[in-house]
Amino acid sequence: MELEPLYTIKVTCIQCEHEFTTSRVRPSFKRAVKTDTDFCRYYAKENPDFYVVRVCPSCGFAFSENFDERLKDAQRAEFKKQIGNRIVLRDFGGSRDWDTALETYKLALLCAQAIQEKERIISSLLHHIAWLYRYKDLKDQENRFLRFSLESYIRVYELEGAGANDARLMYLIGELNRRLGQYSEAVRWFSRVINDKKIMDAAMIRASREQWQVLREDMLAAKMEIPEEMQG
Repeated sequence: MELEPLYTIKVTCIQCEHEFTTSRVRPSFKRAVKTDTDFCRYYAKENPDFYVVRVCPSCGFAFSENFDERLKDAQRAEFKKQIGNRIVLRDFGGSRDWDTALETYKLALLCAQAIQEKERIISSLLHHIAWLYRYKDLKDQENRFLRFSLESYIRVYELEGAGANDARLMYLIGELNRRLGQYSEAVRWFSRVINDKKIMDAAMIRASREQWQVLREDMLAAKMEIPEEMQG
């Protein structure tokens, strides 16, 4: 008998504390067939990213496991004021297609913004929405959300300050700048990862070097002047 790719788990809503079931993709089905340079993954079968967001059928609050474990009263009040009173309740617990996944991510983004969730969570939701548009080759919408996520990642960097362990964040800021054609900014961020002696993340240093070469080719193709540090 063939194993089903989905299974259900019980979760408790962090807004109204109602218990509900939501689907997940089994670990054995989570092998990506391809990964883009900004970590967007492609799957042969069920896409686990479609099931990241949990939507409470009782109050409509959408969240991921990275949200805070419980909302404060002020956050609950903001959710109800901004979203809760006009939300159409639905059960997203079963199988999800692209449209449903996009709906859950946009709902989670609205909820995260309403309750002023951590900026890192908001960046990630924006980036995932960009990936969803990429799957459908909807370039304008993809770039729109890449731009939003880039601005959000920069806010994370400015708010938290990236230490030696945050090479991945700096690499992502460089790579999103490159994808959006903001080459000078991309040079600056990749250069930080490569040249900062405090950064010990070998994988991100290597990725930054590889994208540095891609960036050089992008700039040559665009007939742009190559900065001194990229020559040779």
